[in-house]
Amino acid sequence: MRKVLVLHGPNLNLLGTREPGVYGKWTLADINEDLVRTGATLGIQVGTFQSNHEGEIVERIQGAHGEGYGAIVINPAAYTHSSVAIRDALAAAGLPFVEVHISNIHAREPFREKSLISDLASGIVAGFGPSGYRLALIGAHDILKSFERGSGEEEI
Repeated sequence: MRKVLVLHGPNLNLLGTREPGVYGKWTLADINEDLVRTGATLGIQVGTFQSNHEGEIVERIQGAHGEGYGAIVINPAAYTHSSVAIRDALAAAGLPFVEVHISNIHAREPFREKSLISDLASGIVAGFGPSGYRLALIGAHDILKSFERGSGEEEI
């Protein structure tokens, strides 16, 4: 069975109460439940992890391959714009990853427009609210299927 690790960065544990006009009313538990359910439909085992601590996120990225994960879905949250450590861990991990953001980071404050990981990502999903995670998981699934075929590209 394919495995995808979903990583949530700082303050995402506050979803549902934190700026609902920007992030919606879904809680992190709601998002994780939706991901596990969607993963089961796709034949993917989904692991989830949230931390407000950069080092813990780095350690999960570093351990993902050894835990049998084939891809990562990551919302680095505020670390998107500041964490070279997370960028370096993603580059070193050698796993495809999809970057996801609940809000459209390009339509917000100017400092949020720059992502330190986008150029390494296999794909980016932003601005679709909590359902963006589902879209990112589907994208990761398609990437894994294409690698299994050996083509590196998914046929449409």
